[in-house]
Amino acid sequence: MPTHKSAAKRVKTAERDRQRNKNVKSILRATVKEFKSSKGGEKKASEFKELVSLLDKAAHRRVIHKNKAARTKSRLARLLKTK
Repeated sequence: MPTHKSAAKRVKTAERDRQRNKNVKSILRATVKEFKSSKGGEKKASEFKELVSLLDKAAHRRVIHKNKAARTKSRLARLLKTK
């Protein structure tokens, strides 16, 4: 149990942030999985654009590391190009 008021606040805010990050990561994983399983075409290109935006936002908010976002975008772009 925290003994100071500020420590108690940090416990609450850390838990709130943890839940938010967990949700963002879950959405990212599901979207990447959906992108990989979908077939080609214009739909896939628009999905890629949306996915890149999600990755950039997550990296900007420091939910994931910026290099992980770049690596994932690169791999997905390569996948989009080959199919």
